[in-house]
Amino acid sequence: MAKKQAAMVLNLIAWVTGVLVSLSIGFAMVGGTLTLPSWLGGSAVAMVVGWVVIVTTIVSAVMAVLQK
Repeated sequence: MAKKQAAMVLNLIAWVTGVLVSLSIGFAMVGGTLTLPSWLGGSAVAMVVGWVVIVTTIVSAVMAVLQK
């Protein structure tokens, strides 16, 4: 039983870490800290991609919480 609870805690920590990293990257792309090379569209494309990352991360986190 203790192993199962430890695995659940580790899964939760990994999930929360993934959500936070995704949001950090998304906000960094929107804010201009992270950009794409000019041949990939530069900061304009990075801003759009950043918003896509933010929105999809929030939607998937809400869906995961509501599913439990």
